[in-house]
Amino acid sequence: MNNKVALHTLGCKLNFSETSMIGKEFLSHGFTIVDFKEKADIYVFNTCTVTENAEKECRQLVRKALRENPEAYIIVTGCYAQLRPGEIASIEGVDTVLGSQEKFNLFEYIEKFEKQNLACIFVSPVKDNKEFGAAHSTDPNIIGRTRAFLKIQDGCDYKCSFCTIPIARGLSRSMQPDKVISEFKYLIDQGYKEIILTGVNVGDYGKAFNANLYKLLLKLIDVEGDFRIRISSIEPNLLSDELIELTTGSNKLCKHFHIPLQSGSDEILRSMRRRYESGDYSDLIYKIKNRIPDAGIGVDVIVGFPGETEEDFTQTYDFLRELPVSYLHVFTYSERPDTHALSLPGSVSISERKRRNSMLRILSDKKKSAYFNSMLGKEVQVLFESENTEGKMKGFSSNYIRVIRDFDESLVNTFCNLKITGIMNGLCEGTFITRGSHSAANNFGIDLIAC
Repeated sequence: MNNKVALHTLGCKLNFSETSMIGKEFLSHGFTIVDFKEKADIYVFNTCTVTENAEKECRQLVRKALRENPEAYIIVTGCYAQLRPGEIASIEGVDTVLGSQEKFNLFEYIEKFEKQNLACIFVSPVKDNKEFGAAHSTDPNIIGRTRAFLKIQDGCDYKCSFCTIPIARGLSRSMQPDKVISEFKYLIDQGYKEIILTGVNVGDYGKAFNANLYKLLLKLIDVEGDFRIRISSIEPNLLSDELIELTTGSNKLCKHFHIPLQSGSDEILRSMRRRYESGDYSDLIYKIKNRIPDAGIGVDVIVGFPGETEEDFTQTYDFLRELPVSYLHVFTYSERPDTHALSLPGSVSISERKRRNSMLRILSDKKKSAYFNSMLGKEVQVLFESENTEGKMKGFSSNYIRVIRDFDESLVNTFCNLKITGIMNGLCEGTFITRGSHSAANNFGIDLIAC
């Protein structure tokens, strides 16, 4: 029996959650999961289609797997598979292509994992994709049970002109609140101390059944246990005052927000079909910082969008330079099939896109450095991970600062209070203060940090 399965994920945290569920399905059928670096009998690739590079990487990985084992059975699923099944099927060695809905029931479509002369395609139209595929997973970068991702929402009703996600995943839909609470309690019982709520558009949670993210969080923070909750990303128009106030008042909610901006130019925002203007975004950031002064705030931004002039880019650069945010995730615009942006005039040259990307990445480094320096001497609470790297251990604060200290096994998966004393190689160093339950952290008046 071909029983060794290797899984590889491209793209977002939501994809990692779903890959984990695919792995559990294989385990329940008697298969063994091995590291992607090992030789496997079956390879599963859960793909992304946000950028052209993600698609290129998928093709390269398939070829790499076949070099390792030419007889391996290759399955490709995810957003790229949903949007371009024929393109994937044409890659030599691919055996099965599964769409966004089919990946959760792959054993219904594959009877025998035997090489095929032609790839089989099982992809239903995205308009038929109304089911919610439950998923949770551990942080792929962490050894041991410290942080877990919990998918609570999928799909998107927004029509941003650059984005293929609604085409690949369908309309917005959410996990029922009772199911979320059940999955959440399961992860807490398994020993996870930080649960990251994920989705395509998490802030849109629950509208189909008269619920919302605020009401869900009220229920989750009331669950018994020593834990904290982090929201993976939230649209600026959906980060409400009540969500900010709840975060301000609860030490079970991380003092960290990741809020997509995409551009500081109102003209480009309109062209992108975003649902806010730069002034709205600025007001939101200052509102957060007024309520939670040490809050960590991450920003997504796209450079090189069609029609983005040098003046537009300068507006974005200056806008971000003045905002009290902690770090940037910078994306270079790439043309995606079937998006409205393809029809827009004013294409920006590849070299200019790269230049603008580089400028914003340098700005991000400066913002992070300034933010870290502002935290020197302050107390933070860190959840340490189990990996021992040359006698050092790392962990995240509530506000997402990466902290490093000497390894101590007794601190693994424990909330520890430290004072930030220095910065080294993009990480913060801290002096150990005390260790205790998460609920006791408020005795220190902690507002935490980000990286």
